[in-house]
Amino acid sequence: MLIVIDRLLNAEEVRQFRDQLSDASWIDGNQTAGSRSLAVKQNLQLDRHDATARELGNLILNKLGNHPTFVSASLAETIWPPVFNLYQDGGHYGTHSDAALMRLPEANLTIRSDLSATIFLTEPDEYDGGELLIEESFGAQAVKLEAGDMVLYPSSSLHQVTPVTRGQRICAITWMQSAVADTSARSMLFDMDQSIQSLSIGREKDDPDIDRLIHVYHNLLRRWANP
Repeated sequence: MLIVIDRLLNAEEVRQFRDQLSDASWIDGNQTAGSRSLAVKQNLQLDRHDATARELGNLILNKLGNHPTFVSASLAETIWPPVFNLYQDGGHYGTHSDAALMRLPEANLTIRSDLSATIFLTEPDEYDGGELLIEESFGAQAVKLEAGDMVLYPSSSLHQVTPVTRGQRICAITWMQSAVADTSARSMLFDMDQSIQSLSIGREKDDPDIDRLIHVYHNLLRRWANP
């Protein structure tokens, strides 16, 4: 399930992010790479403890928590603090999969990465290359979105960032543990919730048909949610 959420950040918010990130202290992204990722990762990123990263990351977390499509699609229980990265001068991240378990020592927390998200902070015409290629059962999908847009996809997917040959590609990335670990079950729940919302338009709030669908939705969620 690959879901694009348009305008998670509006134009003014993107400008605020870009202004603050222009003076940020970028470090070599290999400092946080796993042993196998060292060979395929070439980018810059902000340290997780950087004040700018924390401030902007909290703004993103607030946006996600209040976005109905994200909440419906992810059923997120825990969200990893967003990481900011920059690709330029041929920077890339070869084909890889995200770690299944991610440890946050300062919070004494380990999360299972069910979903990954990339929030684009530069416009697609500001750089060449830099496509996020996500391998799905029906083939690889190339994603290069407008600034402020986000793509949500299963962390189990193989994916890569192609080399940036002109300009800079700046994004925020994050991962989340869902209340429903199974991708297909989560996808069906999302489709059902979206259908309920569409069918509810123009109907009474106590419409019995809608109530029955909501009843089925929550019983399925109850069955599939983590114990």
